Amino acid sequence: MNIHHLLHQRDMLLRQARLANVAYAYQRLGEFAARISRARLCGAVAICPGDPAGEQPWPGMAALEGSQAVIEEHFLDEELVELTDILAFLGEDVRTDRLTLRLEDLADRYLPRLRAELLAAGVTPANTLPASEDSSSRLERP
Repeated sequence: MNIHHLLHQRDMLLRQARLANVAYAYQRLGEFAARISRARLCGAVAICPGDPAGEQPWPGMAALEGSQAVIEEHFLDEELVELTDILAFLGEDVRTDRLTLRLEDLADRYLPRLRAELLAAGVTPANTLPASEDSSSRLERP
């Protein structure tokens, strides 16, 4: 492969990389939302950026309503790092600011926008919640 050919393909490769990241974010956020739904987690939480020089160098989630122990029981540190990375990809400033959201609103807040982008690109996303948990019609079926 020569450099001219590679440069010619650059735009297409960037579009495909973005689309792959959108698909990954859609899938993983759907999995997080399904877990939240199964465990009947609800209430406001704050996703806090990590402090590399402090006690917790990785992002964390603090319960603003309900029990912090329940949050810690359902989300590993690695998963919170991944969630923070996904939210940063979606334009949330979670690396420097605290993001407040309701757990039960995670799917409604992010999945429709991701689904729309996938559909616009000709990709039919799979439903992210099992049918028994999707009775509220949060996600449209293709």
